[in-house]
Amino acid sequence: MSTPTRGGSAIVGAATAHLGEAPGFSHMEVMADAARAALADCGLTLADVDGLFCESLQAAFPAGHFAQYLGLTPSYIDSTNTGGSSVVFQMRTAAIALEAGAIDVALICYGSNQRSASGKLTSPSQGEIFPYEHPYKPRPPIMGYAFATARHMHEFGTTRRQLAEVAVAARDWARLNPEAFMREPLTVEDVVNARMIADPMTVRDCCLVTDGGGAIVMTRSDRAKDMPRPPVHVLGVAGAQSHWHITMMPDLTTTCAVESANAAFAASGVKRSEVDVVQLYDAFTINTITLLEDMGFCQKGEGGAFVSEGRIAPGGEFPVNTYGGGLSCTHPGMLGMFVVVEAVRQLRGECGDRQVADCEVAVAHGNGGMFSSEATALLGTASTL
Repeated sequence: MSTPTRGGSAIVGAATAHLGEAPGFSHMEVMADAARAALADCGLTLADVDGLFCESLQAAFPAGHFAQYLGLTPSYIDSTNTGGSSVVFQMRTAAIALEAGAIDVALICYGSNQRSASGKLTSPSQGEIFPYEHPYKPRPPIMGYAFATARHMHEFGTTRRQLAEVAVAARDWARLNPEAFMREPLTVEDVVNARMIADPMTVRDCCLVTDGGGAIVMTRSDRAKDMPRPPVHVLGVAGAQSHWHITMMPDLTTTCAVESANAAFAASGVKRSEVDVVQLYDAFTINTITLLEDMGFCQKGEGGAFVSEGRIAPGGEFPVNTYGGGLSCTHPGMLGMFVVVEAVRQLRGECGDRQVADCEVAVAHGNGGMFSSEATALLGTASTL
């Protein structure tokens, strides 16, 4: 597949809907409300959409179902599902389709009511999805990330307190975000001493289970300049896949975010030192540490020290997950949409008390499966073109 042109497309609309709890709403209704809000954000309507991209944990053919639900007959649909990296993968496809003239307006959306519908993580049959691990009665995906956490601690000396600092930073950002589900104060001791879920992870090392939806709208950059909101330009976007089952992961401490980030940065022409904010998939505290290493913001094994002493928290020198992330804001099954929406809002300067000053370049990174598929996007304001 070809690589999108630097700045050839842009995100012109972004919205969330029903974050937290949405009793009485189906996942399609949650998704629809997010889609309509994102279109309204950029002054477009459903009639303008000719490219529809959806992902879902609750529908086998989400783009087809959702097109019918909205009354759309798009010329292109995409239901790529790589887990939490899906949205960023779909951004790449949408950018290529837009630049080729195959479509004019891409709507990318996600919605889930998993908290209201079941009160717990919704996932397919474990025996079908994890045939090698199933005889041992695992609890995916938690057990996979527990393996990765234990190995990182063993190999590099990463400590429980360093992991806890990730959760505390996320909570401190969430306390500045009215949309966040959990906003109560949180300390390192609270995290370390919380109920154990999968050794060495406590419940506060683990993401939330919430409802929620989100959507973004993309178009070509020549059209984006006429939209009501400042366009957020796609500078570079890339993805990679390394395995699916955690027992097949080549190295529990290193993910294919190395490949996706290197490719995205190369396409964007952006240096790591020029990034103002990072939004990444923090299903568990180990995600933040490992992915910051693999994306090249610190050396392998140094992630624990890198996130310590408030470095990624409000007021720190390296803001990460400024909306509270999956650990404290929202996690309705898959988080990829929300890292993108927050990156857009930061680049537009719309984040109020949590706004990063002079924000011009953002990273939005999605992670799927158990460190299985990774996708990285570099986004920028008009000043970066």
